[in-house]
Amino acid sequence: MESLRSKKGFICDMDGVIYHGNQLLPGVKEFVEWLQKEEKQFLFLTNASSRSPKELQNKLYRMGLEIGEEHFYTSALATAKFLQNQAPGCSAYVIGDHGLYNALYDAGITINDVDPDYVVVGETVTYGYEHIITAMNLVNKGARLIATNTDITGPIEGGIAPACRAFVAPIEATTGKKAYYVGKPNPLMMRTGLQILGVHSSEAVMIGDRMDTDIIAGIETGLDTALVLSGVSTRETVKEFPYRPRLILNGVGDIAE
Repeated sequence: MESLRSKKGFICDMDGVIYHGNQLLPGVKEFVEWLQKEEKQFLFLTNASSRSPKELQNKLYRMGLEIGEEHFYTSALATAKFLQNQAPGCSAYVIGDHGLYNALYDAGITINDVDPDYVVVGETVTYGYEHIITAMNLVNKGARLIATNTDITGPIEGGIAPACRAFVAPIEATTGKKAYYVGKPNPLMMRTGLQILGVHSSEAVMIGDRMDTDIIAGIETGLDTALVLSGVSTRETVKEFPYRPRLILNGVGDIAE
């Protein structure tokens, strides 16, 4: 644990690590206070694309945590950055909520449902049959398929809900085209996180609750890894994977202690 506390940079998943639904998880306040007191570089990095960093900041503020907007990075921002680098000034048909739309707009990407360069899919509460029809026909006409993340489900109060990969699946199935997934575990998002923090991978740790996104992303990017049992993965499901986190903790509060 002491080697973990000596790290300069901390990249933390959010849902299942910092909060669950609208409830702050035990030990999180103490963990954040410790990060600030020790002047650690930290970033809350989430695969969820529906909210902007400002909205995430406000959400935590309502839970009693005051954290600067610069400490948040989403798969929507990572997707916008990817498209901006790949094809500056491109256009996209977008399935997603305002967090994704705003990120793309800020990156100079125009919305186009006639002849877009890309079809971009993120989480949304308004997903429907018409989205599938439009997306599949645009992809069949040549638009490239991009998805914000590989999460197939996400935790909600009272259970789980479909996430990005569940929305992409019908489009992949009906077109025969595979999406390019930008968010975790894609190292692209992790490397950007390290750049934001200004630390080397050997000086940082990835803290997450999912083996299939958080922990594998940390391992493949060369970060130290800590799995917390406050979200999706359990000690039993860890055994199903051919890789392991270096540490398994009950929650981030263990680090502050």
